[in-house]
Amino acid sequence: MPLIEYSDRGLFCARGDFYIDPWKPVPRAVITHAHSDHARPGSAHYLCHTLSEPLLRLRLGPVSCQAVAWGSPVLMNGVSVSLHPAGHVIGSSQVRVEYKGEVWVVSGDYKLENDGLSGVFEPIRCHTFITESTFGLPIYRWQPQSQVFSAVEDWIGRNRAEGLTTVLYAYSLGKAQRLIQQLSMPLFAHGAVYNVQEALRAAGVAVPPVEWITPETPKERFKGQVVIAPPSSDDSPWLRRFIPYSLGIFSGWMQVRGNVRRRNADAGFVLSDHADWDGLLTAVRATGAEQVLVTHGFQSAFSRYLVEREGLVAAELQTAYGDEEEGTAASGGAAAPTPDAGPGTTPPTLNP
Repeated sequence: MPLIEYSDRGLFCARGDFYIDPWKPVPRAVITHAHSDHARPGSAHYLCHTLSEPLLRLRLGPVSCQAVAWGSPVLMNGVSVSLHPAGHVIGSSQVRVEYKGEVWVVSGDYKLENDGLSGVFEPIRCHTFITESTFGLPIYRWQPQSQVFSAVEDWIGRNRAEGLTTVLYAYSLGKAQRLIQQLSMPLFAHGAVYNVQEALRAAGVAVPPVEWITPETPKERFKGQVVIAPPSSDDSPWLRRFIPYSLGIFSGWMQVRGNVRRRNADAGFVLSDHADWDGLLTAVRATGAEQVLVTHGFQSAFSRYLVEREGLVAAELQTAYGDEEEGTAASGGAAAPTPDAGPGTTPPTLNP
């Protein structure tokens, strides 16, 4: 019996009697991070990192939750469970599961670049590694975030010179904190961004304050200023109050030419909270895993590459995880070129 297996409610460890990021309510859920496709409501009890706890309570309400520090094992029916930095968003963790010397690691979502907020991704030696593959094609390679933010500041300066408000689309948990941390200027924020920021500040995280935009905030105050908004505000009456404005989008999908135009944006910046192609390969190699299971993203292409070019035992693992933080531009990723994986057979899919 595998230590972790697919079930209709999520990734299940039968020996420990718990689920990891279940997509249906379960008695015991171990949560990698607080994005809605990984932390869903309805479970009886949650285990997560200390910095994920306030975000889970913000998003799920008053849940039963045990919070632990990274590297602090918890025994569940004789199975050792510990959380380790994933570098994805604040509080995000990989889940290390060990039973009688056998080690599995579920990565959740992760990135290898240190963003100064989310902790530094920790490679963990294991026998089986379950990895995401959101950007599991070789066309996705990121510039350092310092270069991206330098370009953003230049662009904001040009908008100001033209008397425009700058509106930046960034997901409320993840890229919004990176933008707020890096842009050393007063910022206005949508309520969704403001709430996450305040929850983190209340938990003792040193994130800068932002000004919440309320119905009473005078429109004249926005001229030449910067507004952080979630992509869900697109084409809304809330957004139209900033006219005239210039719109910028932050996403790994901006790597694909044409997505800026399809999103009706004035600027697209390639910035993601997920590992790029090189990051995925580096992470997989660092685990030393004998078996790699590849889930949400380009799992077919990436698992095939691992088999044919890396010589690993790899396969697809179908899950219900989505792409909350990268959003609807994912359709642009689906239209991306096929990978340079060479000819061969597709590895088997682990079906439910």
